[in-house]
Amino acid sequence: MKISTLSNTHLQETLHYCKLPQGLEVFVLPRPGFQKKYAVYSTKYGAIDSEFVDPSTGQRVKVPDGIAHFLEHKLFESEDRPVFDRFAELGAAANAYTSNTITSYLFSGTDMFTEALVTLLEFVQTPYLTDANVAKEKGIIEQELRMYADSPGRRVYSNLLQALYQKNPVRIEVGGTVESIYQITKEDLLLCYRTFYHPGNMALFVIGDVNPQAVVELAAAHVRQPENPLDQGIERIYPEEPDEINQERIIEEMVVSRPLVYLGLKDNSPGEGLELLRQTVVTNLLHKVVFGPTSSLYTELYEAGLIDDGFGAFYTAEPQYGFTMLGGETTDPEGLIEKIKGDLEDKLARGFDHDAFLRVKRQAIGEFLQAFDSLEFIANNYIRYHFRGTSLFDYLSVLEGITPEDGEQRLKQHFAPDNMAVSLVLPKGQ
Repeated sequence: MKISTLSNTHLQETLHYCKLPQGLEVFVLPRPGFQKKYAVYSTKYGAIDSEFVDPSTGQRVKVPDGIAHFLEHKLFESEDRPVFDRFAELGAAANAYTSNTITSYLFSGTDMFTEALVTLLEFVQTPYLTDANVAKEKGIIEQELRMYADSPGRRVYSNLLQALYQKNPVRIEVGGTVESIYQITKEDLLLCYRTFYHPGNMALFVIGDVNPQAVVELAAAHVRQPENPLDQGIERIYPEEPDEINQERIIEEMVVSRPLVYLGLKDNSPGEGLELLRQTVVTNLLHKVVFGPTSSLYTELYEAGLIDDGFGAFYTAEPQYGFTMLGGETTDPEGLIEKIKGDLEDKLARGFDHDAFLRVKRQAIGEFLQAFDSLEFIANNYIRYHFRGTSLFDYLSVLEGITPEDGEQRLKQHFAPDNMAVSLVLPKGQ
């Protein structure tokens, strides 16, 4: 097996890469002298992938919402010892997460890393599904979903996605709904597992004081040969999303001491690959300039008592969707909304401070370089960018190439009032 290397002189990192005969892509980033080691084993499969073509029959299928998250839960179940116990015996801490587009299984440890890596590879490849344990899991996930439904922060977020999107499955909770999870069958889970947990749809990233050749050989020895190749890829089906937002405002009353307000801006053209990365970088810079703690808007809102330290903004995007969210707790929801909209209208008309843009860009470069001290940051983000068709190693060069003029163009494109929706959680009875 040929192992290639990708060196980044700016980051002073050398990444080792090999695509196994089984189709799995393996990335190894040696960190000599580091005591901790970290591994993440991911599939390009998330909550929005509920409609696809069954590769074994060629038939289009639609499975219940929340099935990717459900499957993540079930893979930790074993016929003998619980998977978490096996990692604990090896001195490793394991976990997993499901997003809209990715499911990842991970662990960190120091000693007995080889044994823990074998455990990771083997349990993800060994689903233990029975009618009984699938039925039992429904009750567990129902409790989880009801807990989310009682969380004001979760509700204001979920409602905003409902307001922004008309058809895109990003508007559905990652875990699905109580109704949808009770529709899930063992056969549904096995179909999704066979479709999306194919080595050709997965990637392994290992970082720490490890030998790249040894990691690749170990993966090659423990990843099973799939029954069928993935030459044509997986055909995922997404509904066509209209450009317009779904509705301007959603209001929900809950037991909260102060109102929660989120404003959202729908992005109808996030792009793919490097263009997606570039859009993400420039939008995050704009957030710091327009909404960040050093911005004039933030100072005005804070001094007026309209926001506290919890106020913030973020942007997230995949090729299928993209959006900005900003907000937090406030004593005056309408006053906060009016101030933010007014500031955006002013910046759309007059532009923003270019010197401030360059300052936050320098700050962002420093923060990115500092983040490379974290093994978890590198591994999880490398996988995420890889599945988007680009590389975390491209991030710094893209960031350095962004200009204030790029910011002005992006401001007019993404921050238009027609793209905006509002979600409010208000105290009951007010």
